[in-house]
Amino acid sequence: MNKLKKYWSKGFTMIEIMVVVVIVAILAAVAVPIYIDYVESARASEAKSVIGSITNGAKMYRQTYGEWPGDVEEIERAGQLNVDRATKRQWIFELQLPERVIATSTSEMEGGEGKVVEFNAETGEYTGYGTKKRE
Repeated sequence: MNKLKKYWSKGFTMIEIMVVVVIVAILAAVAVPIYIDYVESARASEAKSVIGSITNGAKMYRQTYGEWPGDVEEIERAGQLNVDRATKRQWIFELQLPERVIATSTSEMEGGEGKVVEFNAETGEYTGYGTKKRE
């Protein structure tokens, strides 16, 4: 009995350690993509929020002036929108009204340059970076 006790008290076997490593790898393989999607969604939420404000401001602009604005600055000059400077440094907004508004990230955005979030005004859906529907 003493021999058996000595044998088991030496530590973990290589098989036990390998099983633990495989379990941790499987958990990481599942968790990392979910985490990356979550981070992208959080970064894109700022662009989505501003796109919503741009869309509302553009509708007010059209009601006031009878035509769609050409760019975000035009809506801001009319006093119907105010976009933070920090947001403008991270995203460039392109108006293709009345169909869509497109936001493209700049190098200032933590997620990197060239990420695109698109809002389709006809369907009310967002596509691209940080969304489930990616083009």
